[in-house]
Amino acid sequence: MNSEPPEEPGEPRPPAEHGTPIGRRVLLGTIGLGALGVVAAPVLQRGLEGFLGAAADKDPTGLTGLLPNGGGFRYYSVTSSVPHKDATDYRLTVDGLVDRPTTYTLDELRALPQTRLVKDVQCVTGWRVPDTPFEGVRLSRLLDAAGVRAKAGAVRFTCFDGAYSESLTLEQARRSDVLVALRMQDKDIGHAHGGPVRLYVAPMYFYKSAKWLSGITVTEDVKPGYWERLGYDVDAWVGKSNGRDDDPTS
Repeated sequence: MNSEPPEEPGEPRPPAEHGTPIGRRVLLGTIGLGALGVVAAPVLQRGLEGFLGAAADKDPTGLTGLLPNGGGFRYYSVTSSVPHKDATDYRLTVDGLVDRPTTYTLDELRALPQTRLVKDVQCVTGWRVPDTPFEGVRLSRLLDAAGVRAKAGAVRFTCFDGAYSESLTLEQARRSDVLVALRMQDKDIGHAHGGPVRLYVAPMYFYKSAKWLSGITVTEDVKPGYWERLGYDVDAWVGKSNGRDDDPTS
């Protein structure tokens, strides 16, 4: 059993006092493979993310969510499969306690003014992805366009996986760092990451950023979401909820 301490990030382990010397050809070959790895890394990363995303979409156990990938994200779904949608069939409804219920196509959402945010993503299970760009329409803009009624106090979000839901207070929903996101990491949001449209709530743990968003319903009171009915905090501020003390993300 290896009793040596693990390496710290960015801290190479000191060389051992004794070891087998390596030849010049082996050394040059190793350096060459390292250079090839640097060149191939983006391609390999995209391939790995695509594989894990496709596997997660067909995994009723959710175990693929435990597999890491170089991008730092994990793939979670609460259903055995999720339909794929694109510009031909995607629709987002805004309804409930509003004067002007509206249904948006993907092209209509893309035509609205877009906001770009670059924040850390923090999952309540512990992993964190720093400096992640998201781009989309501020949720407050869609709420204003719909005309929120005076007795409204919250917003409920539903998803086209048929199971997931989330909620925010109206005050939380109107924050400038809450988006109906169409792009992530400077590209259109793929299916595995909740595309073509997902919610992005920058200051809260990532379970609040509902994937595969299809409905925005204005309500009087907060209705606990999928994970909140199973024990997660409804107010999910990063570092101030769920018994965690992570650094804030917004």
